[in-house]
Amino acid sequence: MTIEDTPEEWRVTATATPFRGNKTSVRTDDVVMPDGTTVKRDYQVHPGSVAILALDEAGRVLVLRQYRHPVRQKLWEIPAGLLDVPGENPLHAAQRELYEEAHVKAEDWRVLTDVYTTPGGCDEAVRIFLARELSEAEGERYAVSEEEADMELARVDAAELVRGVLAGELHNNCLTVGVLALAAARSGAGLDALRPAEAPWPARPFES
Repeated sequence: MTIEDTPEEWRVTATATPFRGNKTSVRTDDVVMPDGTTVKRDYQVHPGSVAILALDEAGRVLVLRQYRHPVRQKLWEIPAGLLDVPGENPLHAAQRELYEEAHVKAEDWRVLTDVYTTPGGCDEAVRIFLARELSEAEGERYAVSEEEADMELARVDAAELVRGVLAGELHNNCLTVGVLALAAARSGAGLDALRPAEAPWPARPFES
């Protein structure tokens, strides 16, 4: 038996967009169920995101602490951002976000994993990259505003982050998935066996 997610699309008889926001919207679809009934499904339409687990030579992960209003908490996270341009190469977006949020560049990039954050209520797809061979970026720092103006940066040992995730102390989705995937890759075939940085991504197709 092959355990693998597969494409499938049930018939939609009607669709509406009752809310449009700055970056996302809410859609309502009338979806035909296997028994022939039709039900409404509301979900957030999202452009997609990238996240970066930046790992330095000392085995530390670059993390940032940011206020997240919906959950009323400051969360430790890994650098991440939206795919602002349809069809944008996610590697280019990840390189941009690492520069903007941490003023760091990386020479070695690989795909750590691809996830849907909340597939029951949102179509957001996230590609999480592993970035290594880190160095300070050239040029001026990116001008931050709003929540990012209060952001803290730190480098934390990967094992400590795994401990924090399992202890229920760290909750950000991309950080949690990223550090656990890192630990799994290290204990398996190794980090050099990860997919290349421009591996196909069916959830958000792009041009190289």
